[in-house]
Amino acid sequence: MYGVKVDEQLFKVMQTNLDKSLYDLSMERPIMLVFLRHFGCTFCREALADISEKREVLESMGAKLVFAHMAEAEIAERYFTRYNIPNAIHISDPECKFYKAFGLMKGSFTQLFGLQTWIRGFQAGLMDGHGIGPQLGDGFQMPGVFVIQDGELKEAFIHKLASDRPDYEGLVKNCCALI
Repeated sequence: MYGVKVDEQLFKVMQTNLDKSLYDLSMERPIMLVFLRHFGCTFCREALADISEKREVLESMGAKLVFAHMAEAEIAERYFTRYNIPNAIHISDPECKFYKAFGLMKGSFTQLFGLQTWIRGFQAGLMDGHGIGPQLGDGFQMPGVFVIQDGELKEAFIHKLASDRPDYEGLVKNCCALI
């Protein structure tokens, strides 16, 4: 499914900052697992702003948000607070082993620095005010978004470009309509 085969066992070893596994959380309600780029990235900051803006809607649709990132937990929590996502549930993955397990690869030159990405970067970074910051993780790592329900992968969005903006509501709509 979605070009990604994820073993249920992986969900069980992915422990959140709440000391609960991704598997256990997915048994309670659908999980939207958002793999972020590094926190200094304009597009990571844009994604946090987008999710913050849509958080109430996503949660009212039945989804629980979980973030995967490459920073230390304390640093991540500062960014979540800055983007009005306090008490975020998250998984620190500085070695990118979970990113890789979900099929998220390192970006090519075009994916990271191509013309379309530069244009979107100008819009997101300067025009929309997301700026850039220090690289806190692997600057080549590509992001993605997955919906997991009852220990199974239900939906996926794997970025083709670092600048892609997922339809977060669309990803959870079909899964959460079933609960």
